Amino acid sequence: MPDDAIEARKKAMDLLARREHGRAELERKLAAAGFDKDVAADALEKLADEGLQSDRRFVEAFIHSRIRQGKGPLRIHADLGQQGIPAGLVDELLETAGADWCELAREARVKKFGRSLPTEFKDKARQMRFLQYRGFEPDQIQAAVSSFDE
Repeated sequence: MPDDAIEARKKAMDLLARREHGRAELERKLAAAGFDKDVAADALEKLADEGLQSDRRFVEAFIHSRIRQGKGPLRIHADLGQQGIPAGLVDELLETAGADWCELAREARVKKFGRSLPTEFKDKARQMRFLQYRGFEPDQIQAAVSSFDE
């Protein structure tokens, strides 16, 4: 069972070399690799102090990744909450992400269902459920299934 601080740091650095990770996610991965909780926490604290691990950077990268996937703010917020990221940090970075959520909802709807707007209630409800699942807010969904501003 590895419990060496140097090995914990190496494992964490290995994970961070691939992509940004949140601290809670790294703690889970190090625990799964058999590292002692205190040893892992110390290693992660040092990495954060050195600027090699940052929850802020992780959240920024995560938000931009999910925006490119066509996900809405509610879904992104929920996903980051499951990653153990504090809600305040998520709110702050979603606010500064600079995303036009109504436009993103429109783009997601058009990509899935085509350019023409739904005329039947059944179709509109289906498209609204899809956008709700994607994590868009009610006003964003309504804008996406209503009319285009052309």
